Amino acid sequence: MAGGMKSLAKDTAIYGVSSILGKMLNWLLVPMYVRVFDGTGEFGIYSNAFAWVALLLVILTYGMETGFFRFINKKEEKEPMRVYATTLFSLAITSALFVVATYLFINPISSLLQYEAYPDYLKMLFLIVGLDAFCSIPFAFLRYQGRPVRFMAIRLTNIGLNIGFNLFFFLLCPVIWRSMPEAISWFYRPDYGVGYAFVANVITSVVTFLLLIPAMRPAFKHKPSFSLLRQMLRYSFPILILGIAGIFNQTADKIVFRFLFDDTQYADEQLGIYSACFKIAVIMVMFIQAFRYAYEPFIFAKNKEKGNLRVYSEAMKYFIIFGVFIFLGVMYYLDIVKLLFLTPDYYPGLKVVPIVMAGEFFFGIYFNLSLWYKLTDQTHWGAWFSLAGCVATVLIIVGFAPTYGFMACAWASFCCNLLMMLISYFVGQKKYPIAYDLRSAALYIGLGILLFAAGMAIQCESIWLRLGLRTLLLFVYIGIAVRRDIALSDMPFIGKYFKR
Repeated sequence: MAGGMKSLAKDTAIYGVSSILGKMLNWLLVPMYVRVFDGTGEFGIYSNAFAWVALLLVILTYGMETGFFRFINKKEEKEPMRVYATTLFSLAITSALFVVATYLFINPISSLLQYEAYPDYLKMLFLIVGLDAFCSIPFAFLRYQGRPVRFMAIRLTNIGLNIGFNLFFFLLCPVIWRSMPEAISWFYRPDYGVGYAFVANVITSVVTFLLLIPAMRPAFKHKPSFSLLRQMLRYSFPILILGIAGIFNQTADKIVFRFLFDDTQYADEQLGIYSACFKIAVIMVMFIQAFRYAYEPFIFAKNKEKGNLRVYSEAMKYFIIFGVFIFLGVMYYLDIVKLLFLTPDYYPGLKVVPIVMAGEFFFGIYFNLSLWYKLTDQTHWGAWFSLAGCVATVLIIVGFAPTYGFMACAWASFCCNLLMMLISYFVGQKKYPIAYDLRSAALYIGLGILLFAAGMAIQCESIWLRLGLRTLLLFVYIGIAVRRDIALSDMPFIGKYFKR
């Protein structure tokens, strides 16, 4: 791997421990949820609620995480800690106001979101959003400091507590209740169901906030600058718009779907099936998230160096190589995943998995392409791209979901991300030309399509023979990638075993 690719790969792997392992552990809660929730409808409610969390988090961070990296790395910025203090102050004020306002108007908000029977769910949801939005900046500061281990430790503590409390409320408490209910009756209600998923998240968000207090202390020694804040808001506002559109592209299916059917119980049941199968595709999302944590500070730092365009092109190539590998790996072993992950009630939704994974792969490429408007401070272009994708998503879901159900949601995600990827590439080549290795991209994507088709065509009666043959196809892909582009000696952690 050339230039900074080895460093980027190492940071991606380190951040990936917290991101991928963390999401993987949370991902493993889904098999429990589909078994302890009262039908697919409760999983639909859970999915809808946390789709709102994702959207509200983008609104409450309003692009300041990217703005933080942009301004703290500027050469003319003589006081980097002033940037941190200003960003932290801004997020503290807006997060606090959000929580207070939503608590004051909880009844009309509950009616608007069709949660009249669950206002306490929304109260917990809004507290989670407020805390997590504020904590995004201390986490960004740890990334700026180059402290991935500290970042990873806090993330994994958060995830461990969340999983622990989920297991406690959903598995241990019912056992205790059956034998000695008086011991836990002061805090546990057997009929609270999905509500305990919210309780577990509230506890972990509070603990995460407390663990990040040491990372906040450097900001306390500096005064926030309102003139600097105005500059950051001007830079970040287009990112907010594209962020809202971008996350809505990813959550519109789970947010809008419930409003398209008169029978909300049916809608929740179908949404539960779709959302549980969608979770299988989250492996691609994990990879993109880990890559993003390392890539965003990386591109702003490399912007000061010569030869940066070649490095950006290399990053894209390696992203595509590993993205196609992840797609093939999930699809080849879907027979095992569905047995471990789902119950038969959810199997009808498995047909969305390859569509959703391909859409997320396109989104990852789009994220790589988005660097040009961030580096040139033309973030308004990103807003236009995301708005275009958002319009396409909503039109497809609203137009086709009442007839084709959740399949329309899957294709909406695919088409939206493909559209944004293509528009960003063609506009970016005019505004900030980068010589991406299109030949390699076409080779690996084309190879992935052929191997996917070949793997799915293998329908032996024996599951082990089927998986064995697909594994051979996966090794074909790995062999081509290693022979053509990947030096194993440069890979993080395992490279030392291949050095001569």
